[in-house]
Amino acid sequence: MRAVVHLSGPGRPGPDLKELVGRVALGDQEAFGALYDVVAGPVLGLVRRVLRDPAQSEEVAQEVLLEVWRKAAQYRPDRGEVLAWVLTIAHRRAVDRVRTAQACADREQRLAAASHAPAFDEVAEQVEGRLEREQVRRCLKSLTELQRESLTLAYFRGCTYPQVAELLGVPLGTVKTRMRDGLIRMRDCLGVTV
Repeated sequence: MRAVVHLSGPGRPGPDLKELVGRVALGDQEAFGALYDVVAGPVLGLVRRVLRDPAQSEEVAQEVLLEVWRKAAQYRPDRGEVLAWVLTIAHRRAVDRVRTAQACADREQRLAAASHAPAFDEVAEQVEGRLEREQVRRCLKSLTELQRESLTLAYFRGCTYPQVAELLGVPLGTVKTRMRDGLIRMRDCLGVTV
């Protein structure tokens, strides 16, 4: 057997909610105050059960009651009781908030996962760079002293061909020949294909 629960207290008849909603639809603030007093508790209770966050629950409950104020004219008495209509709005708002929060969390998780994936492996990149430098050093040692001097001045010190010729005290044509021959030997040593 079910007990009858009176929102306004036992023995006292509560306000006629349908009449209050009708007056709220016409912009009656006092009617809204009376409606608010009756439905605010159940709205907050329902929203809190869905959201489980007191601060968000209060915010959503406020949004629901604001929506009731704005959409009071849309209430249809033939479709159900006022409290059921208000609680339906509350439930939908609360579920929307949960879905929005979940979508936001999912989006942030995807972005975080994408941002943590390194574009390259730093350790592998460092090892590869060291190996390449060692190979270049080894190949430079295989050159003649004159080729190595010419290439070192040009590529590691940034000198032009005429500057290399002046520093080494040899004709420009000789420097160009040494450089060409040295680069061909470096290419072959490093295994570079053209």
